[in-house]
Amino acid sequence: MSIDLQSPMILFPVVRLTAFALGLDIITPSTMTTTIVINQPKAGMMVGSLQGHRDWNSGLFGCCSDCKSLLLTYFCLPCAICTVASKVGECMCMPWFVPGGLLALRTRIRTLGGIQGSICMDSIALYCCPLCTLCQMQRELDAMGL
Repeated sequence: MSIDLQSPMILFPVVRLTAFALGLDIITPSTMTTTIVINQPKAGMMVGSLQGHRDWNSGLFGCCSDCKSLLLTYFCLPCAICTVASKVGECMCMPWFVPGGLLALRTRIRTLGGIQGSICMDSIALYCCPLCTLCQMQRELDAMGL
């Protein structure tokens, strides 16, 4: 009886000793090569700039430039918030049940678009004028094609 090393089974030293003790022949391939990896491949994750590379497409108070988002936000705020959440790939209910959900959405839009800013500035904008901020988020998503 013999054991073929080219089979998918990996032979450890214990198996070799057991094969020797049982009187089995171990067949090795005639040309065995060893590959040594010197440099590990890098992970596929790419990280962009921390500060972003551009500004928002429209200003915070540019609500009148897009009447659709203005009217939707003013007359049906829950619909506007759910629309923004679903456009960025989140559950529509996330802003209502997650504390700071709107802040998280605005930060995600900034990150996706490579927009300059900070979480502190996002919170100030949401605190001072939440309706204008939500309109700006909708305009930005439309400009990004989402």
